[in-house]
Amino acid sequence: MSSPVLLVTVAHPDDESFGCGSVLLHAKARGWRTVVLCATRGEAGESRTVTDDLGAVRAAELHAAAEVLGVDDVRLLDGHRDGSVAADAVRPAIAAAVEELRPDLVVTLDASDGHPDHAAVRDATLDVVGDDTPTFLWCLPRSCMERWAAHNGVDVEVGTPDEEITHTVDVRAHLEVRWAAIRAHASQASPYDDLPADLQVDFLATDRYRHVRGPARLP
Repeated sequence: MSSPVLLVTVAHPDDESFGCGSVLLHAKARGWRTVVLCATRGEAGESRTVTDDLGAVRAAELHAAAEVLGVDDVRLLDGHRDGSVAADAVRPAIAAAVEELRPDLVVTLDASDGHPDHAAVRDATLDVVGDDTPTFLWCLPRSCMERWAAHNGVDVEVGTPDEEITHTVDVRAHLEVRWAAIRAHASQASPYDDLPADLQVDFLATDRYRHVRGPARLP
């Protein structure tokens, strides 16, 4: 009997760790095959390391972090520029992956941080996943994001409203490995680095999801 398949679709190297790291670890620990599809090489981001080819650096970091997370298959797309991902452009590649893999579960980011690339990948994913496939958005909860905004002295309304979150999963057991995957992205500043310890735990020890399609089934 083959293992069930989890497909995680993201826009940038580090989204799989900063966002869905515990999703991948939790599924892997329960015998699932895990696949990450990443739309860009993240070449437009800022870098904490000196490099002439940030895209190559971040692609290597993606593969290093995926190894930490036990990901079985990393698919890094070509032809989609960081910062200008279009749902129409990325949709065929996601559709092809869904057709090939026939995933038992699909997870993508909720894009409630306002990043247009995240929204494009989310929208393309939801466009191509069938009604019978369990599909969830990994959520940044509004309650945590309000505390994040206050800590950083910014006035923004971001995050999925807590009342829209349909499922929570305790992933505290994966914290140490999750941090190792986050640290594998050495060129990038983690959004959790400078937060108070209790807020770090609130973000990383519990995964929140919004169920959007198919049976409401998680690993």
